[in-house]
Amino acid sequence: MDGYRAGRASDAPRMPKEELRAKLGSPDIVIIDVRAQTDWLLTKQKIKGAVRENPRQPEKWIDRYSKDKTIVLYCA
Repeated sequence: MDGYRAGRASDAPRMPKEELRAKLGSPDIVIIDVRAQTDWLLTKQKIKGAVRENPRQPEKWIDRYSKDKTIVLYCA
């Protein structure tokens, strides 16, 4: 799990949706949709430009994303 450190969701900073909306399309932000596969498949509400990753296996994908960018995990 190179570069991956587990933590609690309550420890993570939160970004208000208005702030996120203003940053959509910015090259400095990566939005990762970590909703459960079924939730993701069953909804039409998706964030444009977001990538979907398995929330149960962050060790398999966390190193794909630059630590120089703002990483937003969407899990609502």
